[in-house]
Amino acid sequence: MVLRVSDEDLSVAQILLRAPVLAGWSIDDVRRRVEAGEIVDADGAPIDPDAPVVRPVPVYLYRDLPDEPAVPFEMPVLHVDDRLIVVDKPHFLATMPRGAHVTQTALVRLRRSFGDDVAPVHRLDRLTAGVLLFTRRPDARAAYQDLFAQRRVTKEYRALALADPALTAGTRVQNRIEKDSGDLRARVVDGEVNAISDIELESVRDDGLGLYRLAPSTGRTHQLRLHMAGLGVPIVDDPLYPEVDRERVAATVDDFTRPLRLLAYSVAFDDPFTGERRRFTSALTL
Repeated sequence: MVLRVSDEDLSVAQILLRAPVLAGWSIDDVRRRVEAGEIVDADGAPIDPDAPVVRPVPVYLYRDLPDEPAVPFEMPVLHVDDRLIVVDKPHFLATMPRGAHVTQTALVRLRRSFGDDVAPVHRLDRLTAGVLLFTRRPDARAAYQDLFAQRRVTKEYRALALADPALTAGTRVQNRIEKDSGDLRARVVDGEVNAISDIELESVRDDGLGLYRLAPSTGRTHQLRLHMAGLGVPIVDDPLYPEVDRERVAATVDDFTRPLRLLAYSVAFDDPFTGERRRFTSALTL
């Protein structure tokens, strides 16, 4: 926020307290936040709450984060070395802070254990579980990200859906998927193909559900969920496809008993630094 000169002889703290965003704060609250280093000037130095405001100056403050429902699942570390961290991300945990999900994210969990240099190599949807890669050093991130950008990573997923014997031999789905900002769902549209998935029914359970192997060649948002629904076998407990489950989408707390039955089962690639072939596999089950 910017502190502006007033006709009255007010201090920095007094003008701060006039800001709607700080409604409910007291002078003591301001002083406590200053002492904690949470209210600073443009250079990152603590402000003087008692100084008069003689000219417009920017002030930066750290606001409290809203309470987030805790995701009650562990996130096992599958591998760690001096460049790379590989985890088994649970369902409902976002990859990185976004929107309402800030502290309940894989990135925040890892930074608490390994430091602030940890950064994601790629992303998994919040509702998708499985293998997720992070780098430990800034100088390693670009090389691993390039593997995904250049499609030099072999990815396999597993999904649980109604068994369709016609898919035992496997099928390839190719179409164009687009997702507009603000829309919950992606959609198939006419145009050049940008989404390719190979889908195969691996086994059938006694309850009529099947375990599917999914191998995407591309990485469009919600690609596998949309492709499975398009084949008439939507993934179990998908709240968006083929139809939106409005009750679940509107819920303020996730129903942790109904995870999307989609798992990023494995990733494999040639390490850009050592040349070694590496493959990491999830230990989670559907």
